[in-house]
Amino acid sequence: MDLGLEGVHVLITGASGGIGLETAELFYDQGAIVTAHYNSNFKSLESFVDSRSQAIKADLTKEEEVIDLFKKATYTYGPVQILVINHAISVVEDANVWEMSYDRWKHTIDTNLNSSFLVAREYLRQLKTMSADLKEEACIILIGSTAGKYGEAGHADYAASKSAMMYGLTMSLKNEIVKLAPKGRVNCLGPGWVKTPMATDSLKNPRVAYAALATTPLKKIAEPNDIANQILVLSSNKISGHVTGQVLMIEGGMEGRLLNKPEDVGLKL
Repeated sequence: MDLGLEGVHVLITGASGGIGLETAELFYDQGAIVTAHYNSNFKSLESFVDSRSQAIKADLTKEEEVIDLFKKATYTYGPVQILVINHAISVVEDANVWEMSYDRWKHTIDTNLNSSFLVAREYLRQLKTMSADLKEEACIILIGSTAGKYGEAGHADYAASKSAMMYGLTMSLKNEIVKLAPKGRVNCLGPGWVKTPMATDSLKNPRVAYAALATTPLKKIAEPNDIANQILVLSSNKISGHVTGQVLMIEGGMEGRLLNKPEDVGLKL
């Protein structure tokens, strides 16, 4: 299906693996011009870069590097029309709030939330001066998480960062972007468990895998393209031009978290 993305300049943060890389490749296949951001892992992007795609390194927690990222992206391919805010970290080790260090909390919030603010702000600043015809495709897609909807015991830092993106930031941005681009749209996707490098180690634990599927009617873990396909559909002004301010959960119908084992509630099965 033609999504009307040919020649549109797309910037994807965290594009070196998992959902980000899959998304970059799908945009490219649709004829888009792609700027793929990475923080440290360029190797996975080496074969992706050509005359219609580029990879740019940046630490998105640093304001000056975010500004430079957009300068470099724009210098090569012109203004960024579609922004996909995909980057994130999640500390593997569980830590209840009373056990969690302030350094861990700050690092997660800086990496996931504060950096998303910086990236969105810089995108909107360059959108302000963009020509009217290029503004027609103006769109921001943020990547949230089921953790942002249901919480995540042992990972309150990650859950809080994602919840703020999904609700506070997305809902504010969708009302602000139209001041700069009348047809500009902002939406968010909330994936559940996805077979990405970040999740692979955790899913090797049978207890974790069971907990991930126990409340999921489809009884399966998503693949990166399950998320990437929805990113493209929501990014397309041709297909989704009247969709904005939505948080679309891509989690196989998940109904919350499995909190207690049988023995926790006095049952023997």
